[in-house]
Amino acid sequence: MIVVTGAAGFIGSNLVRALNERGRTDLVLVDDLTDGHKFRTLSDCDFHDYADKNAFLERVVSGALAEPIEAIFHQGACSNTMEWNGRFMLDENYEYSKALHAFALARGIPLIYASSASVYGMGPVFREDAVFEKPLNLYAWSKVLFDRWVRRHAASARSQVVGLRYFNVYGPREAHKSEMASVAWKNHLQLRDGDVVRLFESSDGYGAGEQRRDFVYVADVAAVNLWFLDHPRVSGIFNVGTGRAQTFNDVARAVITHHGRGRIEYVAFPAGLRGSYQSFTQADITALRAAGCDIPFLTVEEGVSRYLKELS
Repeated sequence: MIVVTGAAGFIGSNLVRALNERGRTDLVLVDDLTDGHKFRTLSDCDFHDYADKNAFLERVVSGALAEPIEAIFHQGACSNTMEWNGRFMLDENYEYSKALHAFALARGIPLIYASSASVYGMGPVFREDAVFEKPLNLYAWSKVLFDRWVRRHAASARSQVVGLRYFNVYGPREAHKSEMASVAWKNHLQLRDGDVVRLFESSDGYGAGEQRRDFVYVADVAAVNLWFLDHPRVSGIFNVGTGRAQTFNDVARAVITHHGRGRIEYVAFPAGLRGSYQSFTQADITALRAAGCDIPFLTVEEGVSRYLKELS
């Protein structure tokens, strides 16, 4: 049995599909479906059982979870970078993760969990080292806290624990994310409903639309997760990105190419984002490659084309 938390979310649901494509349906999916619309991300997935996240945690803490578990993919979290309720954020992202960590280590169950590139803040170095961790918001700080918890307990761990610091992920099954959805999805909606793609004007020394991020396709992210499932002796915290930053203009042009129409319009950079906006991210994937993970990553042009064809 494999457990996937956050299973109805963006990356979680893509991971479930990737497991299904391997023939794995012995899955227990865990999430919070207070927003019932999220069921759509799982409507084409095959699995053994579903559990509410709070009910699942109660079973974990009480020791009532008796089924043999092969691995836990912990993708569940509050990913809202605009959330400032510290008690809520730390309960969701820190305490929940600590409980799963203790459960997994006590039973020798591999734990592969979602961290975030947001822990690096403005960078400019994006390497898996505490000296480069400079979170700008509560969400990022909650992720840093758990990564540090994992590091403190690494020496005593007798089973696999892997933290994956996702960079700017885009692709199918993200429509429910609303404002937290990728720029590729937002650009697509703008051209679906009009003729203009809107990007920010210059900021932090970058020209209009030339802000650069490491955009990584969600299927590649799922593939990295499965690589670690296949290599249970590899533990650590790893960046998951392409290792090459591309511009927001690159994304917009790829969307325009798919639609066969449209133009880019630049809008004023919001004053409220100055000093807290990542104008540049680029994963240092040296550690990932050194661990033996050889999963190839699509370029923006390749990934956006594949993404929008799937939506068609």
